[in-house]
Amino acid sequence: LSYAQLNARANRLAHQLIALGVEPDQRVAICVSRSPAMVVGILAVLKAGGAYVPLDPTYPSERLTHVLRDAASSVILADEAGCVVLGEEALGGLTVLDPNILPDQRETNPQIAGLTPRHLAYVIYTSGSTGMPKGVMVEHDSLLNLHGALTARVFAPSSSAPYRVSLNASIAFDAALQNLLGLLNGYTLVIVPQDVRADSAAFLQFLVTTNLDVLDCTPMQLEMLLAAGLSEYNKALVLLIGGEPISIQTWQTIAGMAQLTAYNVYGPTECTVDATLAGIEAAHPYPTIGRPLTNTRLYLLDSEGHPVPLGAIGELYIGGAGVTRGYL
Repeated sequence: LSYAQLNARANRLAHQLIALGVEPDQRVAICVSRSPAMVVGILAVLKAGGAYVPLDPTYPSERLTHVLRDAASSVILADEAGCVVLGEEALGGLTVLDPNILPDQRETNPQIAGLTPRHLAYVIYTSGSTGMPKGVMVEHDSLLNLHGALTARVFAPSSSAPYRVSLNASIAFDAALQNLLGLLNGYTLVIVPQDVRADSAAFLQFLVTTNLDVLDCTPMQLEMLLAAGLSEYNKALVLLIGGEPISIQTWQTIAGMAQLTAYNVYGPTECTVDATLAGIEAAHPYPTIGRPLTNTRLYLLDSEGHPVPLGAIGELYIGGAGVTRGYL
């Protein structure tokens, strides 16, 4: 799918959303299988000025219906899989559009009056401290700050673009934004199929056949790939690793693989995906979350909100452009 085709499809759907009344800060849910139509749907919501609310059709239906109800979306983009998992009752009263079926609309770029960087780009749900999913509201300016930071720190220092970047994480997990943002740089987005994600041997073969340059993964998934023979993968590969703590053994193994340029990224959903980044190198043999991204500040404070002395234990506070608007 070329950029021209992707843009035309997203524009046609965006114009339909606008005709349905979608406007800045309005939330539009999307529950679509991993496919080009999923990407078309996300872009269409953004182009219409709305904020997309990602629902993964492989998640339990109870969680999805809770999120859909809490987000109060009047419009949802859903394919057959999405409609099946949500069910008729949850979709009742909503306008349901399948992004695989494009409307007879203009292919020109929509112009949204009044849309600013402070409007919402997406609302993503995280379990939070209560165990119940809570919607985190992320604005365009925070997302663009992440894009600029990753472009400068991860992509620019490596080989020349265009990269072939993976879309591995679920769209309901904010790590998916790391490589989705590669579309802004003209990279080729390679969607990892759901069955491949769960099979380490198939995943390793997928790396080879698709000639990937950049892969996003969790430490657990990385360990599965190492067990399947990642050390024998000779092509240069950039790894973005996050979502959970990385073990010392995995860190040191990756640091010793010359063909890999690996980064450990850390950040809560409430701070727009990533707040810090650390290069995984042999010179630094123990895991660290690294240093703050561009326009991000870190503070280590005690229980009274005072900075702790060097070497003392405290609680991490994050400030800066990545801090989101808050919970829905």
